[in-house]
Amino acid sequence: MTDPQNGKGRGYLALGVTSIVWGTTWIASKFAVHEMPALQMAAIRQLIAGLCFVLFFLIYKKAGFPSARQFRWLFVMAVLMFVFANGLSTWSLQYIPTGLSALIGALYPLSVVIIEKIFYKTAKLTALTFIGLFLGITGVGIVFYENAFNHYGPAFLTGITLSAIAMLSWSFGTVFLSRNKTNMNPYYGTGWQMLIGSMMLFILSEATQPTVPVASISGKAWLLIGYLVLFGSVLSFIAFIYSMRKLSPAVASLYAYINPLVAMLLGAVLLDEKITGYILWGAIVTLAGVFLVNYSIRKQRKNIIAEPEQ
Repeated sequence: MTDPQNGKGRGYLALGVTSIVWGTTWIASKFAVHEMPALQMAAIRQLIAGLCFVLFFLIYKKAGFPSARQFRWLFVMAVLMFVFANGLSTWSLQYIPTGLSALIGALYPLSVVIIEKIFYKTAKLTALTFIGLFLGITGVGIVFYENAFNHYGPAFLTGITLSAIAMLSWSFGTVFLSRNKTNMNPYYGTGWQMLIGSMMLFILSEATQPTVPVASISGKAWLLIGYLVLFGSVLSFIAFIYSMRKLSPAVASLYAYINPLVAMLLGAVLLDEKITGYILWGAIVTLAGVFLVNYSIRKQRKNIIAEPEQ
């Protein structure tokens, strides 16, 4: 039942939307990259989604354009979160299963702790943190062990590399965000980040992949892009920010442990991606490790972790 005082009921509903929808976007992206080049698809998706946010605020909210200082902040966030994190994770789907890519993406809290410790000396590594790191690494090792026998080769290594770089980029973006705030509506800021990111992705796609003319993009690809824009970038991002405002960070971040499992299960059903006992238990051990690391950090400092979008 919705709480009229603080909207917690709607917050839990928003959390459910985020958890499920962001899990399905991995599958939609996987189908889309079989229809057209991955970076080009990501660029088109971000361009349309960014325009939705920016035009809404410019036309209906009468928002002003970002200042030079805000634009510099938006540029850095766009590079880290939307060019490298989202763009490369989308590209990785050409080479590795959706569940594996989603699971690697879920590891970012572990690397955030390591980055904070190495570069800022601020993260205190407690026994609980070490246990979480150990479980996270062990779980991924189990999943890699199983996948290596089924997919090992240059393409598999390329996908793992792209996914790992994407995860690390999101981690650096999270650290940057926690240390560099700006006074800007989060939805409006996200729109600008998407627009800036889309421009750079168009350039990157032209430089690295053979692109296809817009007129040659299939109807299926446009439907998938439409789903990713409407549900993956607009609806779920609105739901995510709403859940972060209405629920505690510990509760709002639960989606990060759900959407990799959603991606794995849907990948098995819709894409015939193999799920074995090794893969399932490896995923559970990994996510348990991520949970312990998050929990240990939140005991020291609230709101260190910002959650990823796919």
